[in-house]
Amino acid sequence: MYQNKITLTPQDILEKEFKIDTRGYRLKEVDQFLDVVIGDYEQFIELLKDSEKEKESLLEEIMKLKQEIRNLKMSIEIAKSSDSKEVTNVDVIRRLSQLEKIVYGKEEE
Repeated sequence: MYQNKITLTPQDILEKEFKIDTRGYRLKEVDQFLDVVIGDYEQFIELLKDSEKEKESLLEEIMKLKQEIRNLKMSIEIAKSSDSKEVTNVDVIRRLSQLEKIVYGKEEE
């Protein structure tokens, strides 16, 4: 996801060569600073990966909870409709359908 937006990799930073000028920077200081930048960059990439995994896990949990809510609402409807004294074929078919959804929904998980 972020790979298209991130231009540099830690390896790109590590392998970057600068031209040396007569009044240039001290190479050791530049190398030490780039080592810090590389470390931070690697940490940033790991944080992004961890966030993506957590997001996917939470989305999956949301989907399961929504399904459970649907199943519970249907169970409530069935319980409310079963309060009446008369049971028709339509009621029996509805209950059977709901039970199938609950049973087959559990098998998919």
